Amino acid sequence: MVDLEKLFQSFEGKKIVVIGDVMIDAYTIGHVSRLSPEAPVPVVNLNHSEYRLGGAANVALNLIALGAHPIICSVVGNDSNAEIMSELLQSTGMHSAGLVKSNARKTTVKTRIIANSQQLLRIDDEQTNLINRDEENQLITCVEKLIEDGVDAIIFEDYNKGVLSPKVIDQVIKLANSNGVITTVDPKKDQFLSYKNVTLFKPNLKELKEGLNFSFDFTKDRNAFEQAVHLLEEQISCKVSFVTLSEHGVFIKQQDKKFYAEAHLRSIADVSGAGDTVIAVATLCLCAGRSIQEIAEIANIAGGLVCEEIGVVSINKERLKREIQTLLG
Repeated sequence: MVDLEKLFQSFEGKKIVVIGDVMIDAYTIGHVSRLSPEAPVPVVNLNHSEYRLGGAANVALNLIALGAHPIICSVVGNDSNAEIMSELLQSTGMHSAGLVKSNARKTTVKTRIIANSQQLLRIDDEQTNLINRDEENQLITCVEKLIEDGVDAIIFEDYNKGVLSPKVIDQVIKLANSNGVITTVDPKKDQFLSYKNVTLFKPNLKELKEGLNFSFDFTKDRNAFEQAVHLLEEQISCKVSFVTLSEHGVFIKQQDKKFYAEAHLRSIADVSGAGDTVIAVATLCLCAGRSIQEIAEIANIAGGLVCEEIGVVSINKERLKREIQTLLG
């Protein structure tokens, strides 16, 4: 049985650097009652619009919700949307000192059109080329100073928007390892095999297949799946492999120990942001010295809970406590 009070107390005050692609999630929310006479598309009567922190910043929000102290490190544009992002960070108690503003980039904004509780359309305003050499050096220097001040872990949150270049990944991992700092990764395909020698690597099933160019049917051949995990470990030398399996739950492995946590029955409304929650919870559990089984079970529950909400939302600590108590006893 998990000692919940001890577990959640261990999360309090943990200093976690979140490095990667930050973005703004913009929502245009209204209702539909008719089709447009101009084209066969719904007419959305606007109720309201709102901005939320997204991408790597949503990982930070999950950490805040659990009592930790996240520090965002990223590269954004020197534009009006970066100012909105700075205001959003300040409103949550985070500062924007870790944001490198560049005239050569734009700040990523994903706008979702939602009506009648359904997402109708998403508009992405973004730039996805790799950051330049000067931006890389500024970002690495920022992380180096934070490590010198003392941090408990670094989360790499990769959305393939160009912030996590091979040089940034390599240098930050080396800095972390030489200072005994835990590193965890939520990867994407482009730099999938660049994250060598990290503590925990967390792809989803699709990312595992694409990143390794390894085809298999998980439902029919778990041996092939575990062969893929073994191949991953050979190529990047991570200490812990943690694969999210959607409706099949999660899988975790450390050396010769492995564990499957089955998914719990949920009323799924939106899977957006579930991976952000999983990596945040897994990192805090790792910092707290929990077993790989506990990491898998608790992160699995947390990821399922946020899927019951519409839009990208962070975990509710009290609800997570109750769910862990109910499901794990």
